[in-house]
Amino acid sequence: MNDGLWIPAAGVLAAVAVAVVLFLWWKGLPFAEGDLFRASRFSRGNRLFPTQVLITPTAVVHYTPELVGRKEHSIHIAHVSSVSIDTNLLFSNVLIETSGGTTPVQCHGHRKRDAVRMKQLIEQHQTQYYRTPGVARPAEAARG
Repeated sequence: MNDGLWIPAAGVLAAVAVAVVLFLWWKGLPFAEGDLFRASRFSRGNRLFPTQVLITPTAVVHYTPELVGRKEHSIHIAHVSSVSIDTNLLFSNVLIETSGGTTPVQCHGHRKRDAVRMKQLIEQHQTQYYRTPGVARPAEAARG
């Protein structure tokens, strides 16, 4: 290679590396505000695009960024039937089962305290949802 060409080639390579790092950082930014839990990049399946879970008073949203686009799975708080936590040596996995009988939502690689907090928030929002008078429940609305 010519002695004068390695400097521009190294500059282009460095610019591409910086662009890739910025893109991965941008894809890992929080997708919403509120009670948001992001999986660790050091856990299985979250190296490039860490999964995020948003818990609101009305829904649980499982968000996974992808190279192009994203996957988003939203579950109404009344349709969450159980929340299980599988604690490993470093990280915890959260399994959210629905009353519809579909495949449970699996959230891998969360910190242990985040997994416990996720379960507490879901249970708290469900308790509040079912104690609030005058709110149409999904089963009541279907019969209605």
